[in-house]
Amino acid sequence: MTIYKAKRSNLGTILSKNKTKLDTLAVNTGIPKSTLDDYLNKKVMSLNNAMTISRELNCKIEDLYEWNVKEG
Repeated sequence: MTIYKAKRSNLGTILSKNKTKLDTLAVNTGIPKSTLDDYLNKKVMSLNNAMTISRELNCKIEDLYEWNVKEG
C-alpha cells in the first residue's frame, strides 16, 4: 500500500504561474483570504477547498502540494 502525506504547499507557485492574486482567488472561490494564507504556509486544505481551488486554478488537486510518498 502507498501512503501519501502532504509535505509543502505549491499554492503560491501555482498562483504565480496563473498570474492570480490571493485576493482574487478568495473572491472567486468564496474561501476567506485568511484561510488561503494558512494554505500557503502549513495548513493542509480540506478536500472541499482543494477541489474548489484546483478548479479555479485549472490544476489537479495533487498539484497543490509536494507529497511524501511511503511505499508499504
